[in-house]
Amino acid sequence: MNQKEVEILELIRRNPYLSQQEMAERLNMSRPSLANFISNLMRQGKILGRAYVLPEEKTIICIGGANVDRKFLIDQPAQMGTSNPSSVTGSVGGVARNVAENLGRLGHSVKLLSIVGNDPEWNVIESASSLFMSTELTKAIDGLSTGTYTAILEPDGEMLLAMADMKIYDFLTPELISKNDSTLLSAAFLVIDLNCPLETVEYVRQLAFTNKIPLAVIPVSAPKMDRLSNDLTGISWLILNRDEASKYLQMPIDSKDDWHLAVQQLLDMGAAAVVVTGGKDGAIAGNSIGIRHYHSMQVHQVADVTGAGDAFSSAIIHSVMNDQGFETVIHTGMVNAAKTLESKATVRHELTSVQLQKELEELQ
Repeated sequence: MNQKEVEILELIRRNPYLSQQEMAERLNMSRPSLANFISNLMRQGKILGRAYVLPEEKTIICIGGANVDRKFLIDQPAQMGTSNPSSVTGSVGGVARNVAENLGRLGHSVKLLSIVGNDPEWNVIESASSLFMSTELTKAIDGLSTGTYTAILEPDGEMLLAMADMKIYDFLTPELISKNDSTLLSAAFLVIDLNCPLETVEYVRQLAFTNKIPLAVIPVSAPKMDRLSNDLTGISWLILNRDEASKYLQMPIDSKDDWHLAVQQLLDMGAAAVVVTGGKDGAIAGNSIGIRHYHSMQVHQVADVTGAGDAFSSAIIHSVMNDQGFETVIHTGMVNAAKTLESKATVRHELTSVQLQKELEELQ
């Protein structure tokens, strides 16, 4: 689906009894143009007649981080102890939120379950996210600050300093999560990142295992690997990089043999499928059938590395939801990661399921 179709469906979800004229006015488009879009959506099976009944959807729930990211680029080499002229750029981020946006752009019904402050930063996140996911499960709390990440960059782009205020995720507790149990139990797929505390990750893992709900676990960084227990039973997909795997397993991953062994150990600990990525070196992935190495896709020019890992994980989940085979699942992840590396956006704006399939066919 294209972005306009996503906007129309979201408006219908909120109020299926709006007239076409009311919808056209809210979407700032002509009524005939809207009618054409609605006809196309009906042909695709996305709308079932009047009053614009939507088919029962397989909802993906993404649990974890929703942040505001800021980058300050200093005009001249940094001088400590004084003010440095700089330019600033901002974007929305957070692994769970980024994955949710990717999946929303790919046409899935997605809900974000996170915790934020009742502050302007949350308003920014909600505004940027609401077209691609429902934020009804996200709790805004007075007196807490929405997660923020701030990087100070030298004129050549090298990082001088980075600061992260993520204390709010300590409040994303099992007690808060459990208030949404009925929604979680109806999900077609659960995704959780390791911004969440250990006990919350464990709660969701056990809920998924007990109720046979597919679950993907996506780490955030090597230091947060202690938020994943030694029992990986119930995890359908564990998607991490070599540094994170090395930290979690307390073993060096210096060779391809080490890399292969790491995947095997993670499978032995209970995960049904494991992917350990290695940047330009590709990935090693496996399940009960076997383990193999996958080459990375060619990237013509890296515009920004931010979001590539989240794009990889999202495309894997997208392919699994579409019942693709294991190799196609991994290749689709590789393609979305490569195309995201070429984009300045954390989640590339041209992403659709049709576009991703076209790119997969071109690059294979």
